[in-house]
Amino acid sequence: MESDLDHNLPFDHNKRYNQAHQVLSYLFRDYLGSFVIQLWNDSKLCIGNDYSAFTLQIKDASVLRELILFRDPIRLAEAYFDGAIEVDGDFDAALGLRHYLERLKLPFTKKLSLALKVLFLNKHQSSRPIKFARDDISPRQNGKETIAFHYDISNDFYQLWLDNRMIYSCAYFEHPQQNLEQAQCNKLDHICRKLRLQAGERFLDIGCGWGALVCWAAKYYGVQAHGITLSQSQYEYACAEVKTQNLQELVTIELRDYRELSQLASYDKISSIGMFEHVGLKNLPVYFSIVNRLLKPNGLFLNHGITTDESGWGNCVSSRFINRHVFPDGELETMGAIQSLMEDADFEIYDVEGMRTHYALTLRHWVHRLEQNYTEAVRVVGERNYRIWRLYMTGCALQFEQGQTGIYQILAVRKNNSFPPLPLTRRDLYENKNNLFNRNYH
Repeated sequence: MESDLDHNLPFDHNKRYNQAHQVLSYLFRDYLGSFVIQLWNDSKLCIGNDYSAFTLQIKDASVLRELILFRDPIRLAEAYFDGAIEVDGDFDAALGLRHYLERLKLPFTKKLSLALKVLFLNKHQSSRPIKFARDDISPRQNGKETIAFHYDISNDFYQLWLDNRMIYSCAYFEHPQQNLEQAQCNKLDHICRKLRLQAGERFLDIGCGWGALVCWAAKYYGVQAHGITLSQSQYEYACAEVKTQNLQELVTIELRDYRELSQLASYDKISSIGMFEHVGLKNLPVYFSIVNRLLKPNGLFLNHGITTDESGWGNCVSSRFINRHVFPDGELETMGAIQSLMEDADFEIYDVEGMRTHYALTLRHWVHRLEQNYTEAVRVVGERNYRIWRLYMTGCALQFEQGQTGIYQILAVRKNNSFPPLPLTRRDLYENKNNLFNRNYH
């Protein structure tokens, strides 16, 4: 239905807006939810009959044309990044349009008739050219350049929404109301306890981020910790943090690819936290083989990473969006495939813990903090980057909540024809934990 504004416009303008409303009504005729579409002339169309969860403001006619021609949720997301779309209200509900558009099928003749209705809207109503072909993303190198694309955007940006230790991976909550700072400390200590770190051991963290885990492991467990990263920003921050905590005797940070570690290096324990998603599916056998080589016999390896519910990294909406706008090299695999690859690399899987609920909670904290710091985020990285990250992290939270994406900690042992150096039960992971919290976390 048109707003009163429509009736004050010349007839040809009214006709065009009526056509736009007819097209949108047909396009969303089977949508089960309820929302409002507001066009660039402020006319409104109600989709559904119940309470409207959100208002989708279409500020540019090119959005309407692309909806008909392509029905690609990524194009809708990119229109949001460009400011051609605004969302007022329930952002989560608005992201649900993705699944509707993915399933939407239009007969060719209907698609053609709808396209003709919107294709020739006046040029002054559109400032965005229609893109009929997508540029290919850069070739996957799984190296420094693609890491920089994601992690070197700005330390100041990450500080706006990460915890005070700059931990960019799934936290570990004891209850849903726990704050993010405590939950991230829980995670650091949970990893150290799982690896049964002992004073004097050599510990390697592959993809050490901003250095939180190596500093924690050295400070509270007395290990000789070495962290490697490919991000220049993370490297500089982590080195400064080691000095701030006066841990130079126990912690070293290196700007290095895991594939370039010395053949002579040998560690008692190794962790990889939120890093192997960047490795690339074709590189996973080499990755696990290198980790196995770096470990001493009976050494422990903890791999903490995101998984998908479908094998392989196909050309779906999620994979195309992530590779184009967030992780140029990001690829996920199923939990079963990852375990098989680890076993092929001569690891014995010893313990597995699913953490999907924890990551959903973590992402909700991150999104809330980002939104709370909107003004500063835009100042640091610009409006477009803010919108990319808001949509990306909200979408990820929904995927974890709906079970389309998972995350697991896998504790594995380098085989040595003997029993691993581990207790018979998990009781040691939780004994005296409260005393440790009181002594170390506050």
